[in-house]
Amino acid sequence: TGMTPIMYFDTAAIIITLVLSGRYLEARAKAHTGDALKKLIGLGAKNAHVVRNDRETDIPISEVKPGDILRVKPGEKIPVDGIVTDGTSSINESMITGEAIPVDKRVEDQVIGATINTTGTFLFQAQKVGQDTVLSQIIDMVAQAQSTQAPVQRLADTVSAFFVPSVLILSVITFLTWLISGSFPLALSHTIAVLVIACPCAMGLATPTAVMVGVGRGAEKGILIKNAEKLETAYKTKTVIFDKTGTLTSGSPQVTDFKIMDNIEEVAQILKLPSKKGATADFIKYVIASVENLSEHPLAKAVVQYFQKPQLGQVTDFENLEGFGVKAKLNHLDVLIGNNKLFEKTRVLNSHGLINKAKLLEKQGKTIIYVALNHKHVAIIALQDTLKTEAKDAVSKLKKMGMQVWMITGDNETTANAIAQAAGISNVLADVLPQQKAAKVKELKSITLNKHYSASNHVAFIGDGINDAPALAASDIGIAMGTGTDVAIETAGITILNKDLGSVISAIKLSRVTMNIIKQNLFWAFGYNILLIPVAMGFLYPVFGITLNPALAAFAMAASSISVVTNSLRLKKVKI
Repeated sequence: TGMTPIMYFDTAAIIITLVLSGRYLEARAKAHTGDALKKLIGLGAKNAHVVRNDRETDIPISEVKPGDILRVKPGEKIPVDGIVTDGTSSINESMITGEAIPVDKRVEDQVIGATINTTGTFLFQAQKVGQDTVLSQIIDMVAQAQSTQAPVQRLADTVSAFFVPSVLILSVITFLTWLISGSFPLALSHTIAVLVIACPCAMGLATPTAVMVGVGRGAEKGILIKNAEKLETAYKTKTVIFDKTGTLTSGSPQVTDFKIMDNIEEVAQILKLPSKKGATADFIKYVIASVENLSEHPLAKAVVQYFQKPQLGQVTDFENLEGFGVKAKLNHLDVLIGNNKLFEKTRVLNSHGLINKAKLLEKQGKTIIYVALNHKHVAIIALQDTLKTEAKDAVSKLKKMGMQVWMITGDNETTANAIAQAAGISNVLADVLPQQKAAKVKELKSITLNKHYSASNHVAFIGDGINDAPALAASDIGIAMGTGTDVAIETAGITILNKDLGSVISAIKLSRVTMNIIKQNLFWAFGYNILLIPVAMGFLYPVFGITLNPALAAFAMAASSISVVTNSLRLKKVKI
């Protein structure tokens, strides 16, 4: 025909080069999103010193069995989880819990695999090996969480489902429009530009990359996030409920006062107790220690430790009354030990003198245990669980973050208010039995929702994970502190492996930063396509003479995906 054919070999070569270069850079950037998981996998020890038949042998970690006795020397990694059987040392657990201060370990203390022995040599018995260790559970949890989708991703998924057919339709419209205008080269160029630049990759990467980096960053700090949905829920949280014992407080109550009734001699005669006041007090201590020794409650253990009675009596008919106390028999005495609700329930007549003393002690934030022998109120015991040093600062920071802070406890109103005031908390739920916590959390959720008229105002419950499972499950997001127990990990949305309340702040900050990154990514991904597809179609050409050739379209497409991944990687550097 005499016409010179239009060649696009150079354009095709440039497009392929830019697309492949973009994919390479994107792959490199995405590889860094899993750095935290790789780091966790690399934490484990490779070998162990096993002691069998009084001989020490080095074996691969995979050959360690539960029950093996292992030796750990200074500077070595602890191979598996277990319990110390001989020796003492200090262990650096920061790689698991995020807590920098070494933890002293002695006989019968638990040790965690992959933590580092800093000082002494000790022996321990292997209990959990292979996939059952804390480290393996953390790795599994992080890997699973990184592969989950946040609810906000549904928007991107919905758009992506219509994206490809829409782009094909737009490309056909572009080709026909420019062809009708009489320019086949421009029709072909703009059509190719539309097909190249329209890429749902950035939308697909917007959420997963941020979730991978965010969850990994949390794991590095000892914060285990169950899945992306819980990450988003934490971001939406506006109300925080703290369990008192073991969460706001140290969880190690100490006896501060022991008071017996003023006219104890008269009562001693009636009850057939030793008649001298000193002897009577000692006998009452003996009875209390004997009964409380059968209880697993932290307060009971503190009482037994305080009285330090070498000889304990033969207790019968022992019964634990959850939320109230205990009752039992010792010799000829019916023994009741518990809170004031126990006395109300069993109709014990209170000693006015002891009740007045109890009220004064409660104003100091102390917990009172009441003691009755044969339904006569004979003594009170005051215990105090000290507030964690960082509690007041943590509460203050939560308030500055716009949170409403509550405290829930089984203590009476006077004791609860004294502790809450010291922590800077003005909202208190007192006299709550353990089995009532979940109901109170649900009640508070409904009140909060009605008050703020928003379904996005989520409630977080923060407990120690030991007996708080129902309350953790009842909240929008449960945060279990200072535990790696299966129950806590299963129930809680976020598990914090140390006991520092500052980690709660870090967890919420992390959720907020991660969700903001996701929103930025989605905004860029949508904005990129909304702005540049019309340009590629040639909307600006008739007026401004601006067009987007296929090579530039390929560059823009690659840059969009790389920018989303790079933005997500900023999470690795953000201070939380």
